[in-house]
This record gives sequence, C-alpha cells and structure tokens, in this order.
Amino acid sequence: MLAAVEPSADSIGASVIRELRRLSPDAVFSGCGGPLMAAEGLESLFEVEPFAVMGATDVLRVAPLAMNRARELAEYAAVANVDVAVFVDGWAFSRLAAVRFKRFAPGATVIKLVAPQVWASRPQRVKFVKEHFDGVLTLLPFEPQWFAREGVPAEFVGNPNFQTAWIERGNGAAFRARKNLGDAPVLAVLLGSRKREVTRLAGPFGDAVGILAREIPGLRIVSPVADAVADLVRKTMRGWPCEPILVGRDEKYDAMAAADVGLTASGTASTELAINRTPMAVGYKADPLTAFWARLVKTTPYASIINVVADRFVIPEFIQENCDGRLIASALLELFEDPGAYVEQAAGFDVYLKELGVDGPPAAALAAERIIAWAGKGRLRAARR
Repeated sequence: MLAAVEPSADSIGASVIRELRRLSPDAVFSGCGGPLMAAEGLESLFEVEPFAVMGATDVLRVAPLAMNRARELAEYAAVANVDVAVFVDGWAFSRLAAVRFKRFAPGATVIKLVAPQVWASRPQRVKFVKEHFDGVLTLLPFEPQWFAREGVPAEFVGNPNFQTAWIERGNGAAFRARKNLGDAPVLAVLLGSRKREVTRLAGPFGDAVGILAREIPGLRIVSPVADAVADLVRKTMRGWPCEPILVGRDEKYDAMAAADVGLTASGTASTELAINRTPMAVGYKADPLTAFWARLVKTTPYASIINVVADRFVIPEFIQENCDGRLIASALLELFEDPGAYVEQAAGFDVYLKELGVDGPPAAALAAERIIAWAGKGRLRAARR
C-alpha cells in the first residue's frame, strides 16, 4: 500500500511504484494517490485533492475527513492483509494513518518515505516515528542521523523528483524560439501548487511583477503551473503586465531554463529552478495562525532546501510580512542587473545540488530496495508484542 495526498508526493509515489513493480512483478498495489500514481495502475481508494493543504488552519479544516480516510486505509489494509504500507510525505495525514494502522493492521510494515522535518521544528516527532513506523527513507542527506540515534532504521535515498528534474533539465533556447521570446529578459513566476498558496501570493508577486515591468524594458513572464491550479493562476494573472505565458508540466523545465531569473513559492520548485541554473527569490505567506505557530516551533531560519543544506541564504527569502512586492522586486532587479549576484547564486547551486544527490544513484530504486528489504518487520514486531 502506498499513500500520497500531495502533488509532489504523488510524483514520488509513482516513481516508487515503477521500481517496486520491476523488483517484484507479482506485487499487488493499493492505497491512495493522484493522477501520476493512477497512471502507474494504482486505483485510489478515495480522492486525495482535498488534502493538498498547508498550514495549521487548512489542516484543521480537513482533519475530520482525514481521520475518516486514514481509518479507511487501515481497515482496508487489515482486510487485504497488506504486507507493507508506505506513507509518502504529508506528515499530518501520515501521522493519523500510522496511529490507526497500529490498531487495525498491526502486522503491516509501516514505512515513512520523506521524513518529517524534525531538523526544522518539533524534534520530538522522532519519538512518534519510533513508536509508529518501522523505518524512514529520507530525501536529505543529514536527516538519517536524527532518527538513527533514537534507534529508528533510517536511510538517505535522495529525492526522485529532484533527480527527474536533473535528468529532464530544460532547453531554454528551444523554448524561447517556440514562444518568440528572442533575447528578451524573462522572469519565471511560480505561484505554488495549492489554491491557498496561489491566492496568498498573487498580491505580492503581482506587485513585484508590476515594479519590474516598469524598470526592465521588454520584460516577459513565463509561468509553469500545476494542473490543479491552472484555471486559478490563469484568472489571477489576467491583467498582469508583460503578457504572461502559462505552460503545463510538459514545458515546465524548458520554461525554467529559458528564464533569466525566477520568483517562486517555497517548495520543490525552488530546487527545480536551481537545477535549471535559474537564480531566484523565494516568497511565502501562510495564514496568521500558522505563521504564529511556526514562529513558536521552528528551529531553522530557512525555507528553501538549498539554503537549508548550505546553512546560509544562497537564495533570498521573503516570508510572511516580508513577502512584499517592493522587497521582492528589489532582490529580483539585482539579479537581472548585477552579474556578480547572478553568478554567486548559480555557483552555490553547483555545490549544494551535488550534496542533495540529484545526479546520484536512482532514489526511487533505492527506496524500492529498502521497502522490500524491510518487508516483514511489522509482522515480527507484532509477534513480539
């Protein structure tokens, strides 16, 4: 069983299904996921789109439904005699499901793929992982030590999404030719893959674009968008200057590579821009309750993975009250006009992407191998009780 309730997790889950099927052709799959996992043959037990949320307020809003769906998974696992359950990212949902698996399907091996970011906040979550999961597969190289020192089996496998972006690095010149961009200065704008992200960032990102349009002659905007928010982004950008060009998944990396500079919501997209050697600024706004809570629990000043790995601000970040169009535009303008700032950021990408293993052994294959190797741990654990 694989469970993924967010777009990036759906992509990871799909790549792991492919590798599991290669290693174990007779495996039977169940669980929940999005369109990419469905394309790999997974028939989702329920629609996951309502759970693609972020922030305390949104999580609380969907909590009752999440509890019901988590129980549904656990009860199905018991009836179907599931051997292994892999929860991909989505910590809030994974936590709910793990508790119910302990009750309804105690013999299943329960694995967390994408560790909760205990290095960023709430390190006490390691104790919950130790009690409810049989192993953790991490996307970041420094994460296993957090779990291993508490006796939790943990291994770094890398991020399949980052590796896919590395393999599929875009052709910027071809994109510029297709879209008749010529040598125009190009800004890539990514508003996020969740509807609440788009609505919260539309204002400050739009303000920044308006300022840049006045300062940079001939500026053009390209915007790779996720299918789930494509209509909302199209509506949001209606009336923006510079005639934004919206593209789907098939042209995402080409658009990133074609851009001189990027402006993105915090998340996977910042690393994808780095892979395509596009210097950027990152912005993010959460609801007030989530922002207040985050200030209480976070233990790192960084939002972007590149900055976390570097332990410094390689990429400028504009979070919450600092997510202001004027501040963002100032940082972007420097990247457009100062070759030194541009080169410094791109040089950082070369170093820290290497540490993330973007060109390393296939992460999905490593994850699949560990999942199969750890199969049976749950039944051994249940027998010991």
